[in-house]
Amino acid sequence: MLFSSPLVRRLALIFSATVLLAVSGCTSTSPPSGISAVTPFDLARYEGRWYEVARLDHSFERGMTDVSATYQRQADGSVRVVNRGFDTAKNDWRQALGKALFTGDVQTASLKVSFFGPFYGGYHVAALDPDYQWALVVGPDRSYCWILSRTKQLAPSVRAQLVARASALGIDTQSLIWVTHGRTDPQP
Repeated sequence: MLFSSPLVRRLALIFSATVLLAVSGCTSTSPPSGISAVTPFDLARYEGRWYEVARLDHSFERGMTDVSATYQRQADGSVRVVNRGFDTAKNDWRQALGKALFTGDVQTASLKVSFFGPFYGGYHVAALDPDYQWALVVGPDRSYCWILSRTKQLAPSVRAQLVARASALGIDTQSLIWVTHGRTDPQP
């Protein structure tokens, strides 16, 4: 029998548990407990380019400056996502293409986004300017947070307001990275 040894069975169990945790972590599409997505939400007004003003650190964006995200509705109802930024370690622009789908009602700003095949993560707009000029976005848990703006800078009062909102939602705002935007993206 292949798994007859107690050590082999234990290793197989640990491996299976690790894979299950990794996959379930990548596929969480619900907002964190106590955080609700904005409703009503109008994708047509949200479409277009947003600049990342602040974020919590993650390996997939580490060292990046001049980060932007562009959202475009597709004919099938999905949303094309283009994330771009300047990788300071490689001294070059990087781009990631993704696909977003609403997790429920299209009037609620709760989506799931994938950059890696069948694995989706939550994307939830937790606060949104009435004129769609800034957004506070959280992921599947409180370790994912982005402050986005239609412009590369936010007024200090708006910035303070968004930090206070994020803090009230349980986000570690002391760990926010404020993204610089000093370069011109060669692809508009």
